[in-house]
Order: sequence, then structure tokens, then C-alpha cells
Amino acid sequence: MSRLFEELDYQVTEIGAVSLRRRRILSLDQDVWEVLLGEEHLMSSLFTASEVALARLGLTALGEPPQGGWDIIIGGLGLGYTAATALEHEGVGRLEVVELLAPVIEWHEEGLVPLEPPLSADARCTVRRGDFFAMAASDEGFGRAQDAILIDIDHTPDWLLDARSGSFYSVEGLSQLARHLKPGGVMGLWSDARTDEAFIERMKSVFSTAWAEPVTFHNPLQDKPFTQTVYLARKAG
Repeated sequence: MSRLFEELDYQVTEIGAVSLRRRRILSLDQDVWEVLLGEEHLMSSLFTASEVALARLGLTALGEPPQGGWDIIIGGLGLGYTAATALEHEGVGRLEVVELLAPVIEWHEEGLVPLEPPLSADARCTVRRGDFFAMAASDEGFGRAQDAILIDIDHTPDWLLDARSGSFYSVEGLSQLARHLKPGGVMGLWSDARTDEAFIERMKSVFSTAWAEPVTFHNPLQDKPFTQTVYLARKAG
């Protein structure tokens, strides 16, 4: 049996100290990997339903892939579940993950996260260190127009990890992002809360269609259901 608790890494970054830890939950008889920013929990391998749904719902909204496959950007690496789920789809031609924090990228390179196979095993996938929000706001964007841009960085559009992303969730910020989508392209956004109708209205003012998909899963630690949200929007085609 593994140790009851182990801190696998701790590093100070530009937005605060990040750590990766593994702990044994005896009541569930399993190991759980957790990412923290200071004392704030960012992600757990125990709860991945909505990260998986972000990829599946986003790609489903695209319809049939073109010859050569889709070009996909994922903002935020985390433990890698959104990227790994996207790579399960044969329609993905190129997938690039943009991650601000170097330690998070290192955890994947060093095999400290529980993802199997690792993202590096798939030649379609690359991980780039960079500021996703700065790229989205720039004229250059991500180097080429994308079929889908899927984002899992902040807790919600109003609960941010860092001030640099603040304007992204405004009509102006969403409009800047939309420039980097191909006609008919899809934006997907993970949120750790129930649907915010005001945010859907902001998306509708930029995209041709916008909607929310609630994702409900069972929390075994509290023995009750919990609901998060995947927001989706499609650019006019």
C-alpha cells in the first residue's frame, strides 16, 4: 500500500506556490493526486467528470472532422484529463495545450501525474508554456485558426485564479478569442459551479449560439451529488 500522504513537488510561481501531492483515502481504498495553489485546491484525480466532459462535449459540437483532423487548443494543463480525453477522438489532428506554470509541465514530463498513457506518447499533442489569456487577446493568437478552443483555468468566469484573466470573460475578451476560431469553430469552458445565465448572455452577444451543459457526479467523500458546468459556444460558420 502507498504512503498515506506524500508531497510530490512544491514550487513558487508567478501566481503563488503550487504543489502536487498524493494521499491515500482509506475509506475509498485508492490514491488521489491533488494540485494546490497555496492552500486552495485546484484539481483532484478523484473528480474528473467535468474535465472529461469538456473535451467530449466540445468535440461533439464540432460535428464531422475535416480531412487531416481538427486543430484544437486547450488552455490549462492540470492533471491532463481534458487533453487525454480529446486525444481519444480520431478526429483530432493537432492538439496544443497552453500552460502558464512550468512546474505543472514538469510534473507531466517527469511522470508524477497518474495519466496513463502520458500525453507525450501521442505525437499529435504538444504542450507549450505560455499565458493563454495573453495569447487569446493578441493578434497572433495561437499561430493559426483553431477548430476548438477548450479552457480549464479559472474556477468560474467570476472566480479567478489570477487577475491577468479578468477581462477575458467580458464581451470584449470573448470577441478577441473568437477571432482565433475557424468559421463554425467551438469554444468550451469549464466552471466549478452551476450555470451562470449572465455569462451565457455575454457569450450569445459574441457567438452565433451559446449554451451550458451541467455535469453532475457523485462526491464519495460527502456522499452526495455535485454539479459543475461546461459552457459551449459556436462561431458563425
